[in-house]
Amino acid sequence: MKPNEPKDNSTFVLKSSLRIKALRELQAPVVMETHGGFGKLYDRCYSHLRQGVVFETNPEKTAKLARQRPDWAVYEADCLMALRAGVGSHLPVNFLDLDPYGEPWPVLDAFLESRRSPDQLVLVVNDGLRPSLKMNGGWHVKSLQAVVERLGNFGLYEKYLEIAQDLVKDKAGKVGYSLTRWTGYYTGHAGQMTHYAAVLERRS
Repeated sequence: MKPNEPKDNSTFVLKSSLRIKALRELQAPVVMETHGGFGKLYDRCYSHLRQGVVFETNPEKTAKLARQRPDWAVYEADCLMALRAGVGSHLPVNFLDLDPYGEPWPVLDAFLESRRSPDQLVLVVNDGLRPSLKMNGGWHVKSLQAVVERLGNFGLYEKYLEIAQDLVKDKAGKVGYSLTRWTGYYTGHAGQMTHYAAVLERRS
């Protein structure tokens, strides 16, 4: 998504439904929201949970999130830098909610590489990278460099959901997880957003 491009908030019902279903995979979910925003997903999906972590860069939004969820750890911080520093690792997070509107891959890497995660980890993502792949734009996406080298630069837009699944499987495998369940779909205006959820289980 380009810096000045308006965010597509039309898919809230779908992404909240995806999260509610994914929560059922865990008996005791401990959620980390990497992009808290105005806290709408918390109200819809997470308000019954006593423990969690949320990041937000906007001071006014962060203050609202802190009032909204007094028992959670609320950080006014760039989630990428915070995760790389191990922020939030005091809680046994087993449900990672990535909602960056742009690409999720650097943030997912930072999370997986900075902490010892539990035996089961659930991942839910609102991924806005797909529009950048139009007109063979994959060459310009650093996090997809290996994908472009393997598949070429043609048709990545049409294949993006399959690419996302392969990336999750690969990144999870590097830290000892197997991808055991997956669901995903395109949504939003002209199918520009990609929603997916994954269940990762640590290999014995």
